[in-house]
Amino acid sequence: MTTRKTLSSKSIDSDTIYNQSGDKIGKVKDLMINTKKGTVEYVVVSFGGILGVGDKYFSVPWNLLKIDQHKKQVCLDVDETILKDVEGFDKNNWPDELDKEIEKKWRLISQASDKKSCATQ
Repeated sequence: MTTRKTLSSKSIDSDTIYNQSGDKIGKVKDLMINTKKGTVEYVVVSFGGILGVGDKYFSVPWNLLKIDQHKKQVCLDVDETILKDVEGFDKNNWPDELDKEIEKKWRLISQASDKKSCATQ
């Protein structure tokens, strides 16, 4: 299989997100595009809940996700228990842009992960 440099948003929409331990930690809900820069501003990740009820939404920086095209899965280097405490957003009021403080928190959470990296799975 050839590794692609680009992916369609449809190709990862609703994909399950795994952490570095292989635990299912959420799903890709959507990609938010910055219309001025032409880049992905953030990925909307849903976590928890059952059949869309009670789930929590997060804005995650695109570059923190690892895409494994061969396994056809998405990985985020965070422990599932951390997601219970991270600030999410109201699913009826999505952020227009990635908040810099939230981005900083995600980077710190990802760097603090003491398990093997998604890249070495």
